[in-house]
Amino acid sequence: MKTFLMIVEIIVSLGLIASVLLQSGRSAGFSGAITGGAEQLMGNKARGMDVIFRKITAACAVLFIVLAIVLVALQ
Repeated sequence: MKTFLMIVEIIVSLGLIASVLLQSGRSAGFSGAITGGAEQLMGNKARGMDVIFRKITAACAVLFIVLAIVLVALQ
């Protein structure tokens, strides 16, 4: 059981790393510098893959924390 959870923890951590690295930055180039102020006032306008990667990142982060707590409790 513990070994299985550790393997799942490694897979989740790799997924978390990949999803963070695949996201685009907040100010992606010169266009980000121009529209950065407007996005602050009007709200976030993330579309497409950025939304998907944010959801994957959030899910992996929650799963990572829960698995870490469970693994510590099993020790």
